[in-house]
Amino acid sequence: MRHCTVATVMTNRVVTVTTEEPFKNLARLFVDQRISTLPVTGRDGRLAGVVSESDLLQKAERQADPGGRRPRPGRRAARAKAAADRASEVMTTRVVTVPPDATVAEAARLMDRRNVTSLPVVDEDGRLRGIVTPRDLLRVFLRPDAEIRDDIYDEVIGQSLGTNPVLVDVDVRNGMVTVTGEVERKSMIPLVLPLVRAVDGVVDAEAHLRYAIDDSRIPSGPVFPAD
Repeated sequence: MRHCTVATVMTNRVVTVTTEEPFKNLARLFVDQRISTLPVTGRDGRLAGVVSESDLLQKAERQADPGGRRPRPGRRAARAKAAADRASEVMTTRVVTVPPDATVAEAARLMDRRNVTSLPVVDEDGRLRGIVTPRDLLRVFLRPDAEIRDDIYDEVIGQSLGTNPVLVDVDVRNGMVTVTGEVERKSMIPLVLPLVRAVDGVVDAEAHLRYAIDDSRIPSGPVFPAD
């Protein structure tokens, strides 16, 4: 079954900085561009790290207020970021990335599992190709109902099940799918909803199906005539 890939939904025009970008410029980019993550690239164009808003806030959090209470001591890494004055000193180098050919579902699972709000998209050479955010991943649910319906007929009814599509009706409204009609074998019915829900853009699905052959009654082994 075909699925939308990260390459089809990612943001291609990414605001990036080099490792030597001054701290003040980083802050300006976050404010002016209204972004939450800045990929940092090296001279070879490969991804070196990312800077987030929270990385920069380490400095604001740890600034002492003369005559007031000093900030609480913290981890060495946090103190180092608070003292940073360029991207290479404040960026996170252990970056969770995703390849362009990953599916939208794979990217969503990775984002949830690693608890990140964006994923830099890098190719096999480590070069930045784009960035994907939760908002980008939601684009899959904007697919037209007609496209979803065509995919269900082609990939589910025709390819996966191999039953006669003329006997099956697929209705799609705002991503909600209703499948009615008749499939060839009884064993196909439990497969319909999981396959339909796996189609990109499907919000939910229900099925009301009949069957022509009750293959649950067909013996699994050879049947020999009685003597």
